[in-house]
Amino acid sequence: MSGSTLVWVLLAFAAYMIFMLCIGATFMKKTSSTEDFFLGGRGLNGWVAALSAQASDMSGWLLMGLPGAIYAMGTGQAWIAIGLFIGTVCNWIFISGRLRRYTIVANNSLTLPAYFENRFKDEKKILLTVSSVVIVVFFLVYTASSLAAGGKLFNTVFGFDYRFSLTLGAAVILAYTLMGGFMAVCVTDFIQGMLMLIGLLVVPIIAYALISGNLQDILTSSGVNSASFLNLMENDGKPLGFIDILSQLAWGLGYCGMPHILTRFMAVKDEKELKKSKKIAIVWVALSLAFACAIGVIGRAYLFPTILGTEGTGSTETVFIAMITKVFTEDIRIPFIGGLFLCGILAAIMSTADSQLLVTASSVAEDLYKNVMNPQVDQKKVLRISRITVAAIAILAYIIAWDPNSSIMGLVSNAWAGLGAAFGPTVLMSLFWKRTNFAGAVAGIVSGGLTVIIWDYIPLVGGQTLGSATGIYSLLVGFIISILLIVVFSLLTPPPTEEMLQEFELAASDKELN
Repeated sequence: MSGSTLVWVLLAFAAYMIFMLCIGATFMKKTSSTEDFFLGGRGLNGWVAALSAQASDMSGWLLMGLPGAIYAMGTGQAWIAIGLFIGTVCNWIFISGRLRRYTIVANNSLTLPAYFENRFKDEKKILLTVSSVVIVVFFLVYTASSLAAGGKLFNTVFGFDYRFSLTLGAAVILAYTLMGGFMAVCVTDFIQGMLMLIGLLVVPIIAYALISGNLQDILTSSGVNSASFLNLMENDGKPLGFIDILSQLAWGLGYCGMPHILTRFMAVKDEKELKKSKKIAIVWVALSLAFACAIGVIGRAYLFPTILGTEGTGSTETVFIAMITKVFTEDIRIPFIGGLFLCGILAAIMSTADSQLLVTASSVAEDLYKNVMNPQVDQKKVLRISRITVAAIAILAYIIAWDPNSSIMGLVSNAWAGLGAAFGPTVLMSLFWKRTNFAGAVAGIVSGGLTVIIWDYIPLVGGQTLGSATGIYSLLVGFIISILLIVVFSLLTPPPTEEMLQEFELAASDKELN
């Protein structure tokens, strides 16, 4: 990249980052309570709710992890995208409305742990504590994946040292999250969601138009069997088995347990806006996932004879970055536009990291500190502790992401599984099975989270983890075990109280709650 080109790209990045910080500063003046900081006063409109939910969901994984996996191993990796699409649709159709109503019924719960506490009348605050610990543990890993993606972006585009890049990206995300809280995060996520979608649609179409020659022939020249590479039933040249497909589809199960997505449902202004959000979110995610997969395929041909490696900041996970750079600085010389599209990748990274920081802060400050340790504390102190927590979590995630060889896909996979298995079954059963009780909820959260940790991190089979030995995604195993234990423990212990049953019926009704 020439000096003048680099200047234009830097200007685009600088303009984008300054704009994000200005949004944070604007909403800082409007953030005076914890409900403002964590849920924006339940005032989200349909467009902001939809795009902020999906932007905070997809992260750098959508623009780096997924295209990189397909670039390296072929379209067999697209089963993950199919599973996520199904999960998104089900989450918006079946979970969003009922969860929003139930959190209002359950003492106007501001966070997922608070919802569990109020839903199951947990006076000892066991659910609140366990849920908050799970969020802090797994969101640390999740946030680290976003920061690692930012480091790789700045390293690949500007040639900055990875660790310097990591520091720069973390500082900007931390700044506007600290200042503006939930509304700043949602408005920036809305803008970032639009930018991500435009980049996903435009870049692969232009790159495909610029390919000279037959796509399949170029794929073969790049070192892959084109028929196998484009075959949905093969992965890295090998046939996909039933377990492989099931494990990839199981990613969709994670949606109903993701606190940073579920809080968007809780914060929507009313039922009318929620219905609008459903349609917008489903269209956005369908387009985004389809074109992210296309980037992996088209990028393999468009970038040839360059073949990306498997490790470090020049890994296959930088395929979209490399495509944008080549299109707008070599083939079509409009570097400022290229810089804006590269900001789309930064947008994906920032939109998830800020949400993760905010949810983790809410678990520590609102759930653990205010509700468990110091119930008499005033709102201003809780708000102050929330901001301190955001900074502390960002620093810890920054340390985890320090290794430039950190795999974005690997970090996201582990965190997604942990949160999905711990919370997903409990959210589902709490909303749709009125017999679910306190004992069942505790058993579900603990068993789901522990199963993922044991499955992914403890070598039990000849020095291998159960995940490596079986090829089964830990989320699938944890989800099933959690559901079973929720049912067993709920049936073996006393049924819910009459008050809990009445709240269940109210939340399950079509009555408008604001």
